[in-house]
Amino acid sequence: MAEEAKNKASASKFRTSIGGQALIEGGLMRGPGKQAIVVRSPDGLVEKVEELTLVRDKYPVLGLPIIRGAVTFVDSMVKGVKALMFSADYFPDEDVAEPSKFDQWLEKKLGNEKMQKFITALAVFLSLGLTILLFFLLPTFLAGFIDPYIKSAAVHNLVESVIKLVIFFAYMILCSKQKDIYRVFQYHGAEHKTIFCYEAGLPLTVENCRIQPRHHPRCGTSFLFVVVVVSILVSSLVFSFVNWRNMWVRMALHLLLLIPIVGVTYEFNRYVGGRQSRGCGCRISPPTSRTTACSRSPSARSSWSFPKKKARMRGKHGNDV
Repeated sequence: MAEEAKNKASASKFRTSIGGQALIEGGLMRGPGKQAIVVRSPDGLVEKVEELTLVRDKYPVLGLPIIRGAVTFVDSMVKGVKALMFSADYFPDEDVAEPSKFDQWLEKKLGNEKMQKFITALAVFLSLGLTILLFFLLPTFLAGFIDPYIKSAAVHNLVESVIKLVIFFAYMILCSKQKDIYRVFQYHGAEHKTIFCYEAGLPLTVENCRIQPRHHPRCGTSFLFVVVVVSILVSSLVFSFVNWRNMWVRMALHLLLLIPIVGVTYEFNRYVGGRQSRGCGCRISPPTSRTTACSRSPSARSSWSFPKKKARMRGKHGNDV
């Protein structure tokens, strides 16, 4: 009885910050000190485990609450893009027989290593730019067309908020309809199930992972959804005191407020993940965990590489935050 009580107490104290990302026919798992990549290539399973170097370790100020949110978000995007490129290398485009002239010129001018860094930086820049454009600037631009018919800042904010949410859910639904993306979403679901299994202290087997939920409160899509919601709340407050009719002022303020909004959202998701990992009786999760289509139930083929990958990262079951 004493041993059983001890085990329960240990499990209840367990917290983890481990997260992941679905890749092309595989996935990435990222822990506090290491990250592991598994890709199911045509020639067999490819595994890559590497130590993490975090920018906040070199500059401690970047690890402070609120600030660390934006830093972690960008850092995760960079590592995620690199992992995605790593997995894509095993599935080259059959229609492209050889590199384009631009690729050859770029490699000649920069060298292979610098070219990879350039492509990664460009991919991250474009991803961030598209995210900001779609979910923050475009709604403001579209809402600007109804300014002549609105006399209330509250009504304007409501319209802009509805546009943001419509764009967000439309984007997720359209992505899920694409066959290749649907496959990636299956790996996303497998990643969530594996993390739940790990947090529950169960042996990392396919059978134990299959019975877990496929929605996780620390999901990156949940994070993006909460960023949108927090931006709506902050905008409703801020634009009560500024010239809300000027579309360019609204856009500029959205950009200025983005870093603190991301920081607050990160702290919220971190708190939610901590409550969940401790095994509290109630499940706290953003609404998107139940509504978005970004994770699908994995097929038999996409569900078993994650337990193997996690096993290479885990040590003693304890506090690894």
